[in-house]
This record gives sequence, structure tokens and C-alpha cells, in this order.
Amino acid sequence: MYYLNKNVEDLDRVFDQNKREGFLRLDLNENPGGLPQKFIEEVLSEITPEFVSQYPETLEFTEMLAQFVGTDIEHICLVNGSSEGIRYIIEAFSSPKGKIVGVTPTYAMFEVYSKMYDRNFIPVPYTENLEMPVSNIIEKLNPEIELLILLNPNNPMGNAYTEEEMKRVICKAKENEITVVIDEAYLYFYPKTFVEYALKEEHIFVTRTFSKLFSLAGCRLGYVVGWPEGIKMVQKLCTPHNVNAFAMKFAKAIIEKDGMLDDLIKLQKEGKAYLISSLQKHNYEFNAKEGNFIFIKPKTDAENLVKRMKLEKRILIKTYSGIGSLGNCLRVTTGEEKYMKQFLKALYELDK
Repeated sequence: MYYLNKNVEDLDRVFDQNKREGFLRLDLNENPGGLPQKFIEEVLSEITPEFVSQYPETLEFTEMLAQFVGTDIEHICLVNGSSEGIRYIIEAFSSPKGKIVGVTPTYAMFEVYSKMYDRNFIPVPYTENLEMPVSNIIEKLNPEIELLILLNPNNPMGNAYTEEEMKRVICKAKENEITVVIDEAYLYFYPKTFVEYALKEEHIFVTRTFSKLFSLAGCRLGYVVGWPEGIKMVQKLCTPHNVNAFAMKFAKAIIEKDGMLDDLIKLQKEGKAYLISSLQKHNYEFNAKEGNFIFIKPKTDAENLVKRMKLEKRILIKTYSGIGSLGNCLRVTTGEEKYMKQFLKALYELDK
């Protein structure tokens, strides 16, 4: 008898959304400019036929990454983008029909993976003024909950958790024996990290990616940090050779190149500051918290503006509905100042 998993059949997924080459890409929180071309060429100059033909070797990179994070290799698992790590944690640390708590809106794959594995995702909605009181999260935590997933800073809302807030959440989770995942995809856009909890305590994971500030979304690389036994469980679910050699080579070169990360952070901060200043001068309402993204309330229809941006200006942005007092608004990736100028020029021409 043929069989089809009902959980998979019922999943709502979107594939091959755009041909994005030649567009200014401000829709997926990538670095619109990417890494310097000279740096790309330097790394590629070291590629040999043997490098391409052999399976990727992970030990050397994992040792280097562990030192960068401030730990050892027993506390780290490499994954094919942090989304893969989150998927495996859900699979290993929650049960069929088990309950998973997360805020909403947030990264959509948290809920997608929950449905994929027949888990019950319990959302904690934002307030009308786009805030997330941790008391709202804590009141959802009880012995029936198996997993709590938080993105810090959260995409698309931009809020981040303070040390005191995270301590309260973790304390409640420990009381109820709930595994906690803190996704730090947007680390460096907001410097506060909770990785020490994942290194020192059990049943706490931190996931990170090289797709955002590191500008390697096309290479697919991330990692999970956690206590050694928890990391072993995640590793058991990984496919063989799940991390490609190009991704590790570029990530290693970025980490080792003096000043590279500082330069990437500086360009991002300058661009975001310029965007905010210009929007204020033009009397736009917006929500700009942490992360490399911003909500903007347009003066005309948001859906139509996104279409015109793509067709007339070759700029990709997104819309979000029901964002508090902003209502239907634009979600725009921030980046280097020259790209923000290009976006703003188009915005001011079309949004009138």
C-alpha cells in the first residue's frame, strides 16, 4: 500500500519565489552588497580540483569555530544553516503531539517544523504596540510544554531580550523541564548573546547562522551550541557531510581576516542610521528596533508598492499585515548606505 505522511501533505510551503539576480534584494535580510569582491577572489584563488572533488572535512573548521565562540568541539554541531539545527532539535527534543511555545510573528520555519513533526505550536502574540512582555511567554510555560523557541533579536519585530528577562524565562523553563532554543541568527546586529547559558547549562541551545552579517546565505552554514550530550543528539540526526567545504572555507577566512567583521558591522549600522534619519525627515512612521530590518508604514497601498518596486525599480521588499498601529506595512532589509539611498529614492518617487 502506498503511503504519504499526512503531516507533510498538509504543510503549506513556498518554493522558487523569485528570480532575484539583478535586483536589489531587500526582502530576505541578506547583506545586499555581500562580501568585498577582492576578498571573494582571494578565497577562490585557493580552490583546487582536489578541494572540490573530496568530501568536506569538518574537524579543523570546528576547532577554529569553537575557539572563536570560546568553547570546545564537544559543545558545537555544524549544520546546513541554523534552520537545519532548529529542525533537528525539534525532532529530538519534542514528541509527536508535544507542545512547543514560540512568539508570533517570528521566523516561519519554527511553526513549519512543528507541523512537519506533528507537534502543537502554541503562539504567544505581540501586543498592539509591538511589544513582547516576557510575562506573556512565562505564563504559557507549564509541565506539558516540551520546547520553547525564541529568536533574539526576533525577526520581523526586532525586539530583543534583556539579561534579566532571559533569566526569568530560563528559570521558568527549568522549573517545568522545558528545553530552550535561543536562535541568534541576527547576532552582531545586536551584540547581546546568551551563548553562555548554552555552554554552562543543560537543555539550552543557541543556534547561529553565517547567512546574515557573515553574508554567506548562498553557502548554507550554521551551528548549534549546547551541552555535550544534547549536541550528540543533534549530531545523530545530521546527514553525512551536511556542511559543504566552500561554506567552511569562506567562514574561516572571514573570521581570520583582521577587521572584516568590524567593517561589516560598521557598514550595516551606518546604512540603517541613514535610512532612519531620512525616513524621519520625510515624516514616515516606522518601527526600527534591533536586527538588519525595519517596518515602514507607506503613504499608499503596501501591496501595490511592493509590486511597483519590483517591476519599475528592480527592488525586492516584503509586506506584512496587522503590524500594530502600522497596519499593512513594508518590511525592508537594511544594509550599506548606498543601497539605502537607492531604496529611498525609489520609495519617495513611488509612494505618493
